[in-house]
Amino acid sequence: MSGRTTLSRRRFCLCCLGSSALVVAGDFLTPSQVYAEARNIVDIIKSDAATAPITVHRLRDGISVLEGSGGNIAVLTGKDGKLLVDAGIGVSRRQVSAALDTLGNQPITHLINTHWHFDHADGNEWLQAAGARILAHENTRKHLSVTQRVNDWSYDFSAAPLAALPQDVFGQEHVLKLNSNTIELKHYSPAHTDSDISVTFPDADIIHTGDTFWNGVYPFIDYSTGGSIDGAIRAAEDNVRRTTDNTIVIPGHGQPVSKRMELIAFRDMLIDTRANVAALKKKGLGLADITAARPTAAYDAHWGNFVISPALFTRLVFEGV
Repeated sequence: MSGRTTLSRRRFCLCCLGSSALVVAGDFLTPSQVYAEARNIVDIIKSDAATAPITVHRLRDGISVLEGSGGNIAVLTGKDGKLLVDAGIGVSRRQVSAALDTLGNQPITHLINTHWHFDHADGNEWLQAAGARILAHENTRKHLSVTQRVNDWSYDFSAAPLAALPQDVFGQEHVLKLNSNTIELKHYSPAHTDSDISVTFPDADIIHTGDTFWNGVYPFIDYSTGGSIDGAIRAAEDNVRRTTDNTIVIPGHGQPVSKRMELIAFRDMLIDTRANVAALKKKGLGLADITAARPTAAYDAHWGNFVISPALFTRLVFEGV
């Protein structure tokens, strides 16, 4: 694996099906093996996240990224306090708190969830207790409020406690003014899930895409809560339209500081893989034969070095075409 795309254990996430699902005898697990492992993923991730270090990447205009607890966490710091975009995994509280302290002594005042998944919202409860008011799309609150099954993980998530639920929700768009910054929130049409939002800092020209962009690794698509390959492509196209070569892009997963060129590469990979799988499916081939035909072959060296293996990504695309 190249240094660019090799990801350590501390960078894994539930959306990726966990680092324990990565290899058996040096090779990728098959989809069926991944699903067999999925029932234990939450406990495995929590155990590792309890000690995983957090890396701080300082960007510009008071905005930084914390890497190492689930999805990439953006932080805006200023006189109005600290705003976080995504909460990471709750058992990382000690390391996340220490990382936040390096950014200043301002209190935690606001938290935005980019979507409902565990590795982006599990830290909600402690951050709300620390003073954060939580804002998210209305579907994030809906999914967190009930027992929610993710079929591809064979896992049922219990309803979150009241203290972990967003107090404020919105439908399509929302704007905040904080720390001399305008913060624009926009709901994607169903993409990775039906609860995905972007968080844009137009003054700094920075966008957090949540899990509509996985930088350098194949993405997970959660069909159980509204996701689809076509929605993922629409979101990728939207991200490209809304950025320039000067924009700093924060992906949900992968290398946490990215740019438009990598968004374009991600979009093109999604479009091409969908076309390849759809063409084979139109010929009457089933999943096993399509997987054997390696419709992702042109991209595997770059994108296939994490726990969403080429075979699993092929299966996810197949499900949606």
